[in-house]
Amino acid sequence: MLELVAFYWPHATTIVVVVVSVFLAGTVILYKRNEGAAIAWVGLILLSPVMGSIAYLLFGINRIRRRAVRTRPASATLARAGGLAGQGIPPGRQSQSALDRLIDQLSSNPCVVGNTVGLLRNGDEAYPEMISAVDGAQRSVALSAYIFKSDTAGLAFAEALQRARSRGVEVRVLVDGVGRMYSLPTIVSVLRKGEIPVARYLHSVWPWQMPYLNLRNHRKIMVVDGTVAFTGGINISDNNRLQADPRRPVRDLHFRIEGRVVTQLADAFADDWEFTTRETLTGDAWFPRLDGRGDVDARAILAGPHEPIDRTRWVLQAAILEAREHIRILTPYFLPDDILVSALRLAAIKGVEIDIVIPARSNLFFVDWAVRARLDELLDDGCRIWLGPVPFNHAKLTLVDGDWALIGSSNWDPRSLRLNFELNVECRSEALVDGLSAVFDAERDASHRLTMDEIRSRPILVRLRDGIARLFAPYL
Repeated sequence: MLELVAFYWPHATTIVVVVVSVFLAGTVILYKRNEGAAIAWVGLILLSPVMGSIAYLLFGINRIRRRAVRTRPASATLARAGGLAGQGIPPGRQSQSALDRLIDQLSSNPCVVGNTVGLLRNGDEAYPEMISAVDGAQRSVALSAYIFKSDTAGLAFAEALQRARSRGVEVRVLVDGVGRMYSLPTIVSVLRKGEIPVARYLHSVWPWQMPYLNLRNHRKIMVVDGTVAFTGGINISDNNRLQADPRRPVRDLHFRIEGRVVTQLADAFADDWEFTTRETLTGDAWFPRLDGRGDVDARAILAGPHEPIDRTRWVLQAAILEAREHIRILTPYFLPDDILVSALRLAAIKGVEIDIVIPARSNLFFVDWAVRARLDELLDDGCRIWLGPVPFNHAKLTLVDGDWALIGSSNWDPRSLRLNFELNVECRSEALVDGLSAVFDAERDASHRLTMDEIRSRPILVRLRDGIARLFAPYL
């Protein structure tokens, strides 16, 4: 028997390897939409059947989208959004441009009139404002955070939430399953000790149930009494309290929002909370009827890998192509895909002024390497690229033509545009965009303008390093 096994196992193994490699190559041909990626995977699988097949099974299959669709159907969000009409939210304003009409089709939320959007700089302004709102809460507090550290800043929030809870306010806190681990002990244990209802988004103690480090809830949302909301790019961490002189300071922007669009942010939180805990949040405590409170037209744009389209990327592409005068981009991580790069290049060629401010040095050095690899294409077509000063600026801001702004949690990188659950707010207001443009201009004026000579004069080994890092852009 052993002799038969010894004789036949090499032949059987060869047959299995051939069958598996042919099957996987066929799968690539049938389902990979990107021709370059398909050619690369087929070549790797056929030329190195064992290693190529293993690599494809580990890295080539888009389990991220499949898992997201399986666990979080897009219809759930759409159904809840459709129910908002019954709560007194007026229809969106009449579309005035091709961009308006396109986003009307892309977003499950209507553009609503009557909102105010106030800018908050860093944790020094945002945290006291947010904690004050929690201390004034009468009915409900909903808080969703990616990073919520158990440091001085995080404990201040925990104490405010506990005070609200002791007054009889309904409190719900959602922390991302990966983001919570940025500090130990985690804030989850602190909140549970205070008897604050808290849940971890897509968390599992079993590593194989944590889908890589993707499918993260990167949204930053706080809604108090269903009437005032906070969103933007700020996590809850001492690093954002610049006046406290932290060891790793991070600059950022956050926004206080009032008006009808607050219901859309509350709905986004409720959808994430229901998905995580199966508890449905309803009633006036969470969704009161709201009146107009300002002159900003706004809508919340939700995006995630469960969607059939990369919604944020499509919105950005549409805004770029509709631009007539200027585009201003402030982002901590700038890794746009070919489509967005082409859109920016075309806009620059047709005469649109494009200014892009990125950090001279971010908190992720390998991302900085990848960012540098393709800047020459944009510079060559007339885009102006600026390297921002320290401390590292984590703010996200896109401004188009003096009356359109996109604020929120999305970076210009594949993780935000394809893999994470994100929330951004589209804003239409000349006065608001004027104020945000002043913020952008101040950052640009303090930055160093990158030139083509600087990019081309990098040593060959540095350019090779940057190019290799760029190959990993889909995972950064």
